[in-house]
Amino acid sequence: MKIAMVGTGYVGLVSGVCFSDFGHDVICVDKDAGKIARLCKGEVPIYEPGLEALLAKNVAAGRLAFTTNLAEAVDGAEAVFIAVGTPARRGDGHADLTYVMAAAAEIGQALTGYAVIVTKSTVPVGTNRKVYEAVKQAKPGAAFDVASNPEFLREGAAIDDFMRPDRVVVGVESARAKKAMAEVYRPLFLREFPVIYTDLESAEMIKYAANAFLATKITFINEIAALCERVGADVKAVSKGMGMDGRIGNKFLHAGPGYGGSCFPKDTLALARIGQDHAVPMQIVETVIKVNDEVKRRMIDKITDLCDGGLRDKTIAVLGVTFKPNTDDMRDAPSLTIIPALVGAGAKVRVTDPQGRHEGETLLPGVKWVDNPYQAASGADLIVMLTEWNEFRALDLAKLARKMATPHMADLRNVYDREEVAEAGFTRYEGVGR
Repeated sequence: MKIAMVGTGYVGLVSGVCFSDFGHDVICVDKDAGKIARLCKGEVPIYEPGLEALLAKNVAAGRLAFTTNLAEAVDGAEAVFIAVGTPARRGDGHADLTYVMAAAAEIGQALTGYAVIVTKSTVPVGTNRKVYEAVKQAKPGAAFDVASNPEFLREGAAIDDFMRPDRVVVGVESARAKKAMAEVYRPLFLREFPVIYTDLESAEMIKYAANAFLATKITFINEIAALCERVGADVKAVSKGMGMDGRIGNKFLHAGPGYGGSCFPKDTLALARIGQDHAVPMQIVETVIKVNDEVKRRMIDKITDLCDGGLRDKTIAVLGVTFKPNTDDMRDAPSLTIIPALVGAGAKVRVTDPQGRHEGETLLPGVKWVDNPYQAASGADLIVMLTEWNEFRALDLAKLARKMATPHMADLRNVYDREEVAEAGFTRYEGVGR
């Protein structure tokens, strides 16, 4: 079937490429002419393992194309996906639906026959009904349905998540729309991956509830980590003991400098605002947001303590700035709170990251970028492990210690053990919750 994907950001591009790999004919459309020009040349504007090769494969097969012409993309499409941004609105934290509603109106004007219009963007409960009205107003009498199809892609593992999902959630209200969506996801159904059909509102809520719950797990273990430091427990052992309970599970129980990224910060904030708007305060979620901010500040205190209580003129080597490994995404990364605080306190900060430099040079002024951890460590007073890239998991610790002026380490991802760091020559080490 022919699919139009409106928006070539992270979700839209990954989804469009993967749908084409399912065998569908996909046209991805975006208003950014520069981005479309790059995609037409096979250049992927984001870092996602495996995406560039999969894109090239399906372009060569004639199943995937890119355009700035929305009418061309929508013409004859049986499913039109809206995958535009819904950033947190300044001032109140609500999801900004400007791009979604503009896309809906433009799609309505471009419809040439029946299509199911599918919202892939993360949107507040009730948005799909607003999309329906926007399309209807743009083209009265048009034959269409709307569907909600939230994404659950992890950056760095998005292709595998799309091809082998835990579940696919589809909110629909007509048999025709359900049939169309079943055809979209037929390859997954044939391989017996679960496709769950719900009403529109439930599908919209599932996305927010899932992300808020995962953010809560991260924040919970970070609070436990703070208590472990005071009572002498090891949060890694605590996490392992908790995670072996099948009712809890071991994912998202890794203590660190707080969550970031494109989803958890804005989705928890949006869910909190939705609750306030409906007089059902999301008190747990509101607390999660507050505690996550406090976790980042606690990391700054930990770093300051390892610099003998003062950061001025200290040389600090930071390993990793993206919010997680295997992505170039800097959105709401802990580094955006921690590093400016170090620079502001007078520290000389050196940074290295396998993929973060392109965005980081703009977002993190006042730091020096270097190519590898050993360059960063030369003459440094402290190493800060901030993103657990594989490249940072098997470092020559003795070599790092020899290069440093003061061999101290703040391991904010608990990559290393205190004993091995000490044996390598480090004189001070602090993890999180240990």
